[in-house]
Amino acid sequence: MKLLTILFLALSSLSFFALSCYASGTLSALPNSLIVTSSPKAGQVLKAGELNITVTWSSNKTFRAGTDSTYKTVKVKLCYAPISQKDRGWRKTEDELKKDRTCQHKIVTKPYNASTNSFTWTIARDIPSATYFVRAYVFDAKDKEVAYGQATDDAKKTNLFEVEAITGRHASLDIASVCFSVFSVVSLAGFFYLEKRKARVPQQK
Repeated sequence: MKLLTILFLALSSLSFFALSCYASGTLSALPNSLIVTSSPKAGQVLKAGELNITVTWSSNKTFRAGTDSTYKTVKVKLCYAPISQKDRGWRKTEDELKKDRTCQHKIVTKPYNASTNSFTWTIARDIPSATYFVRAYVFDAKDKEVAYGQATDDAKKTNLFEVEAITGRHASLDIASVCFSVFSVVSLAGFFYLEKRKARVPQQK
């Protein structure tokens, strides 16, 4: 009987330890201890490569003192909203952080500071068209996620904005294309002129 009790307690301890290890790598296990805001208005459309996003973040003062004692780094990211994840497995949300594909675009990495922080980011030219929100992850000295905050609600339905990707050709490419076309036409005309001139020389002799 004692042996069974010992085995039960050992298995229970191992199960609890395993669950604790797993939970520590999930978003749901992280405290939402950062207050994050982003400058775009809800529904606003921003053009990639042209417009800016200003993100601010600070410590949530409602948490007890010392909560942020292990906080070392903040990584702010641009994240896909649910509407832009539908039928796109490569953007799928997973609670396990190593598998989560929600936040793929880096905005900035900064040392943690409990006071109000701000950063203005020009939307990268390679950001695809989609609906987004902003999230900030907090890391400890071992570069492990220990907290987060986001500029939307838990359902990821508020403060969403859109990014319009760069489409078509760049103006400099159009200019280069026109110049190349003109050069080609002139070269072709010169080639025909020289050929005709060579053909006339034997006839004149």
